[in-house]
Amino acid sequence: MKSLLLPVVTLAVLSPAAFAQGFSDSARVLESRPVIERIPIKREECWNEQVRTYENRTVTRTDTGAAIGPGTILGAVIGGVAGHQVGSGRGNTAATIAGTIAGGAIGNQVDRNNAGTTTESVPVTRNVEKCRQVEEVREATVGYDVRYLYNGHELRTRLPHDPGPRLKVAVDVRPVAPERAPPPPPPGPRPPRY
Repeated sequence: MKSLLLPVVTLAVLSPAAFAQGFSDSARVLESRPVIERIPIKREECWNEQVRTYENRTVTRTDTGAAIGPGTILGAVIGGVAGHQVGSGRGNTAATIAGTIAGGAIGNQVDRNNAGTTTESVPVTRNVEKCRQVEEVREATVGYDVRYLYNGHELRTRLPHDPGPRLKVAVDVRPVAPERAPPPPPPGPRPPRY
């Protein structure tokens, strides 16, 4: 294990990156322009709308509003005829009157039972929620194109925020391998001597 570790450490120490040193500095911002993109957005838009409709309702009534209903009249006539048929002589008139009263009472009860519930179509106003999909395009700032000056060099970058008048920059300093001198030109024909 030690024999493998020693070459790796030696290589890391002798590599040019090992001699690199970094520090931070600031540069003067020449221009900072926002980068604006158009972003499509879908949203739901809802509202309440009043709608007038008709609704069937069962209504209970105890009085139809008529003084004498049709059932009372029909019951009195039938009761009077039946009483007249039953009675004879002087009791015939009394039987007719009694039949009329009893028939009218029965017919009146039938009227009341029938008048108790009815179905009516009643106008009703309701709030109905309606919705639709709306597509909008909104503009959003997605970054800033920054032009800045550092050490006499004009540079550009894109940042997620506006840097203001000064921009903090990271400087990486490392040795550069020397360039080789160009090889001498190949010997050519010698000029003639005079």
